[in-house]
Amino acid sequence: MTLDVFQRPGRFFRGNLHTHSNRSDGALEPEAVAAHYRDSGYDFLALTDHFLERYNFPIVDTRPFRTNRFTTILGAEVHAPANSHGEIWHILCVGLPDDFAPTGETETGAELAQRAVEAGAFVAIAHPHWSGLSIEDGRALPMAHAVEIYNNTCQLESGRGHGGLLLDQLLNEGRDILAIATDDAHFRVGDACGAWVMVKAEENEPAALLKALKAGDFYATQGPEIHSAEIVGGALQVECSPAVTIAAVGRGSRGVNVHGRALTRGELALDRFAGDWFRFVVSDAAGRWAWSNPVRLPS
Repeated sequence: MTLDVFQRPGRFFRGNLHTHSNRSDGALEPEAVAAHYRDSGYDFLALTDHFLERYNFPIVDTRPFRTNRFTTILGAEVHAPANSHGEIWHILCVGLPDDFAPTGETETGAELAQRAVEAGAFVAIAHPHWSGLSIEDGRALPMAHAVEIYNNTCQLESGRGHGGLLLDQLLNEGRDILAIATDDAHFRVGDACGAWVMVKAEENEPAALLKALKAGDFYATQGPEIHSAEIVGGALQVECSPAVTIAAVGRGSRGVNVHGRALTRGELALDRFAGDWFRFVVSDAAGRWAWSNPVRLPS
């Protein structure tokens, strides 16, 4: 977990990793969902319908919706018993093969997630606040690449859209885990285009995007742009779109920040995070946030 993403070759591609169509419980046809994101300026989309028997275990083939500037990644939101509340797991799997086998009758959430990883998927713990997940639930999925730090639909519908607490608890235990922001759009409450990932890759094509996601070469955002970030002389230097807050946060209440009316650059001393982890956030005047992936520092 480093800041190398901002120095790597390639460019940032905008994409949504969690979306639904009427192949499960969404309101729109898959083609209309893809068109909405393409016409909204996105570079890629993962359509992740609910992988349940009542929907005939869909992995929707979105390859016909690709163009020379817009691509799609196959995926699904998979489910199996049972989290700490006795409810089914919601596990986001981006990059599944189209012949991924239906969930087995006795398959657990952990087994299903591991099978998805072995099939090549980028796997994330979906909407931990909305699901009320505990640290034990996070521990139960050690193969997950990421946690949804923000889920737009969950925030709009219930105010339970943030997942930073579970992310930070896992980081405190030494887990290397990433942070994604998604829409989880169902197109029923104006929930599209509210949160996304910016993935640094050399090509806008599925294999390159999946490789970058697994490497942590991305940041998550509701709108603020992170142009660069590097550590110079023990301080984090961030350049971004106009912001009111740039902050680094870590274990417990550890944090440092700078505030202003239209900050485009901030410098934050990192001595409080030595030998541990930190991540940084950027917020703008509209109350929108961007989130970096975590970074671990030497002692």
